Amino acid sequence: MLFRNRFLLLLALAALLAFLSLSLQFFHLIPVSTAKNGVSSKSRKRIMPDPVTEPPGMDPVYEALLYCNIPSVAERSLEGHAPHHFKLVSVHVFIRHGDRYPLYVIPKTKRPEIDCTLVANRKPYHPKLEAFVSHMSKGSGASFESPLHFLPLYPNHPLCEMGELTQTGVVQHLQNGQLLRDIYLKKHKLLPNDWSTDQLYLETTGKSRTLQSGLALLYGFLPDFDWKKIYFRHQPSALFCSGNCYCPVRNQYLEKEQRRQYLLRLKNSQLERAYGEMAKIVDIPTKQLRAANPVDSMLCHFCHNVSFPCTRNGCIGMEHFKVIKTHQIEDERERREKKLYLGYALLGAHPILNQTISRMQRAAEGKKEEIFALYSAHDVTLSPLLSALGLTEARFPRFAARLIFELWQDREKPSEHSVRILYNGVDVTFHTSFCQDHHKRSPKPMCPLENLVRFVKRDMFVALGSSSTNYYDACHREGF
Repeated sequence: MLFRNRFLLLLALAALLAFLSLSLQFFHLIPVSTAKNGVSSKSRKRIMPDPVTEPPGMDPVYEALLYCNIPSVAERSLEGHAPHHFKLVSVHVFIRHGDRYPLYVIPKTKRPEIDCTLVANRKPYHPKLEAFVSHMSKGSGASFESPLHFLPLYPNHPLCEMGELTQTGVVQHLQNGQLLRDIYLKKHKLLPNDWSTDQLYLETTGKSRTLQSGLALLYGFLPDFDWKKIYFRHQPSALFCSGNCYCPVRNQYLEKEQRRQYLLRLKNSQLERAYGEMAKIVDIPTKQLRAANPVDSMLCHFCHNVSFPCTRNGCIGMEHFKVIKTHQIEDERERREKKLYLGYALLGAHPILNQTISRMQRAAEGKKEEIFALYSAHDVTLSPLLSALGLTEARFPRFAARLIFELWQDREKPSEHSVRILYNGVDVTFHTSFCQDHHKRSPKPMCPLENLVRFVKRDMFVALGSSSTNYYDACHREGF
C-alpha cells in the first residue's frame, strides 16, 4: 500500500513537471539558438530576458518583446468562433508586414548583420518554408498591377537591404495564413475547393515587404495556389484611401498631433539625456542622431537578439533602449488622452472602412465576389483603423499584426447579418465605439452589421464634432 502511494505521488509530480515545461515552452518568446537566427554568431549576444508572465506594471522590455512577435508555438485565437446556427459569409483581413530590417541606420555604426535569405535549418522555421520559396520561384510571370511586378516575390539577400522582410517576417505570415486556413477554409468552408479569382480581393502597398508578407500569408492560407488566379492590386497610399486621399482637415489634425509629440519630447529630460549620451558614443550632434530615428535600428537589434552597437567611445545599451521605449509608451498614453490623433484616424480610416462595408453589404445580398479580402499594409495603416474603431486600449501594431472583420449570417433568421472584429486573435467587437453597449441589450455574441454601417456612414462624422454628414465635407470644412 505504501509503495502504491509513493508511486502515485511520483506520478503526480511527473505530471506537474510536464505541465510546467509545456507552459514555459508556450510563453517562451525568444529563440535560444545563438548562431542560427540569420545573424553571424560572432556578433550575437543575448540582450533580452525571457518573460514568462505579463508584468504587473508598464515594462518597456516586455512591450518590446510583444512588438517583435517572435514566432514560437502556434497561438490560440478566437477567429471563426460563433454559435452553430451562424454561417460565415465573408472575411476581411488587414495585416502589418512581418519583421523587417531597419529603415534607418544609426550614423557611424555598423549595420546589424542579418541574413535575409530563407534557410530551412535556421530559426525561426516553418514546415512550409521550403515549399514557399519553391512556389515563389515559379511566380515570375504573375499578373500584378504595376509597379508590383517589378518587386521580388521573396527576400533573398545575404545581408538584408534597408526595410527588407526577414525570414522571421516570412514565418510570421506563413503562421498567420495557416491559422486562418484551419479556421476559415477547413472549418467554415469559406471558399470552395475550386475557388476563383473574383472571390479574392488582394491589395498591397508598393513595398517589397508588404507584397512578400501578403504572399506568405496567402501561401499559408491557400498552399500551392494557382498563380493565374492571383492578382494583387497596388495601393499608392499607406492609408488605402484610393481615390479619396486628398483631405486637408485630416492633414491639419496630423500637424497638431505631430506638434503634441514634439512638446512631449521636449518635456522628457531623461529622453534628451539618453539621446545626448548616445550622440557622444557615435560622435555626432544630438540633433543628427534624433533625426536618424535610432529606435528603429535598436528594435532590430533587440528583436534579433543582437548586441547594440559600440564605438571606441562606448556602447549604446539596454538602458538607452528602455528610456526611448518608455517614452513611446507614454506618447501612446497621451495620444489617447489628447484625442488629436483620433480626428486624424477617423478621416484617415474612413475610405477603407467605407470600402469594407460596401463589400460586406454585397456579400450579405448573396453575391460571391470578394468574400475574402486581404490588405497587406503598415503600422501607419492599422493604427488609424484601431483608433477610428474606438479600440483605445489596443497595443500599437506589432510585426505581422492582423485586424480581421468577419461577416456572419444567422441561419435561423437569414436576413440578419452580424460582424465580429478581432485583433491578433482577440475578439474586440464589444470594445468598439459602435458596439460596446450592444451585448447589454442582446444575447447574441456579435454586432449587427447595421451598427457598423451606421458608424461609417454617420457616426464617424459626429465623432469629429462637426455638422458634416459626408467624407468630402468633413475633409474640407472651414474654421477648423
